Amino acid sequence: QVQLVESGGGLVQPGGSLRLSCAASGMIFSFNTMAWYRQAPGNQREWVASITSSGGTNYADSVKGRFTISRDNPKNMVYLQMNSLKPEDTAVYYCSTLRPNGVRAWGQGTQVTVSS
Repeated sequence: QVQLVESGGGLVQPGGSLRLSCAASGMIFSFNTMAWYRQAPGNQREWVASITSSGGTNYADSVKGRFTISRDNPKNMVYLQMNSLKPEDTAVYYCSTLRPNGVRAWGQGTQVTVSS
């Protein structure tokens, strides 16, 4: 059973930084591509960043150069370092991966609010 638990969200001023964490269980973590998504009120959930089993990364254009996704396979952890935060980054951030049955798994989400 795949389980994902996010943490690290909070309130931060524009230009500030925040680091999100995702603890994974119920899968062979090192085999999976992991991803971060976000969803703002009234908006669709959008993909933010991904990291492959071997450490290759990809980012949405909106966060490229500001966010960094990383993983620690021995700890079954995924991280999202967010720098130079903007008000438009305000959203609930979700950790995600694909289950063996092809259905995407989601964590419960953690709120990130960027406001002065």
